[in-house]
Amino acid sequence: MSEHHSPRESLPPSTPATVSVFASPTSWIESDALDQCQQVAALDGMIHVAAMPDLHPGKGAPIGAAMASTVLYPFLVGSDIGCGIAVFPIRFKRVVPERLATRFPDLDRALDPDRDADDPAWAVVRGDIPAGHSEGLGTVGRGNHFVELARVDTVFDPGHATRLGLSAGDLVLIVHTGSRGLGERILRAHTEVHGAGPAPDPAAYLVEHDDAVRWGSLNRRLLAARVAYALGTEPTEPIVDQCHNLVEVRDGVYLHRKGAAPGDGRDVLIAGTRGTSSYLVAAHAGPDANHSVAHGAGRKMSRADALRRGRAKHKVDELRRTPVGSLVVCGDRQLLFEEAPTAYKRIEQVIADLVDHHLATPVATTTPLVTYKTADLGSTQRPDRRDQRRKRGRV
Repeated sequence: MSEHHSPRESLPPSTPATVSVFASPTSWIESDALDQCQQVAALDGMIHVAAMPDLHPGKGAPIGAAMASTVLYPFLVGSDIGCGIAVFPIRFKRVVPERLATRFPDLDRALDPDRDADDPAWAVVRGDIPAGHSEGLGTVGRGNHFVELARVDTVFDPGHATRLGLSAGDLVLIVHTGSRGLGERILRAHTEVHGAGPAPDPAAYLVEHDDAVRWGSLNRRLLAARVAYALGTEPTEPIVDQCHNLVEVRDGVYLHRKGAAPGDGRDVLIAGTRGTSSYLVAAHAGPDANHSVAHGAGRKMSRADALRRGRAKHKVDELRRTPVGSLVVCGDRQLLFEEAPTAYKRIEQVIADLVDHHLATPVATTTPLVTYKTADLGSTQRPDRRDQRRKRGRV
């Protein structure tokens, strides 16, 4: 653990930018992540680095940070440009998680525009597919990405929840994914020539970047539609859809967000873990926080540590049924351990830090019922083939 910088407290004079960490002294923040914040602060043109309470080390740059600079650095956004979390209302007459878990479609199998032309999920696509990138459409990806059926639990602000069309007991689909291979292709094209250096032509990078952001949002809609149809109901419009891997031009500077959600008057779903609640918040972060809030609980362990400790502590079946009674659809045993709830920080502490620093106000919590990580071929494929509405788009 390393000591925290209170908001707007400058680093030593040798560092040109300021760094603020919006976490309490008792919150778990790895010193490596703080070191990465200082390294980013030393970059040419950097103005201010705002670290969220879910801060943890990333590949070359911290995750859970918003970084303002006069120079655009593609590596500060990373390869999953456009990654974000969307929330879709969904309705069922009867909710039986064990039954619904078996009906989730195989979201590792992409929708093909030709082979799956009759799939009803395509109805959510309006206009052209961004960048013409048809690979990976309708897939969730690995890592911390997921699609979750959840129930609205505690409502802290009934008026705000009502404006969103939510009340306690309602069901929602939460979709966390990004631009899949498109963002990776954009970053690779840059790093192969310029490494971690700045974008030589910021306008050209932003055109490609904006396509990836739109692609990620479209992908979240496609995933929600695929799941809704597979579960026997109709897709809906998202009530929340915020990207947390992007760069925007704000007040004449480049505001890079990597694992940080826009917090300037937006509604944001801050994801917990597979075995804890998530929080829908009204964000109202100001310039000290680079107008940003946390995007999730944040990792407490590396994937390697989570795998090693998890195998010593848990059995696979224990991770398929979470402490809140929800089910996890995941055919990848290693991923089950890597994404175990114990690998993450306490979401309640992350939210408390945001509240204490006046960055967000909780609106409601959601509790998982079924969380899809990757196909469990023993339980999802057979019911998926029996679902005639899903089947008609296949050959």
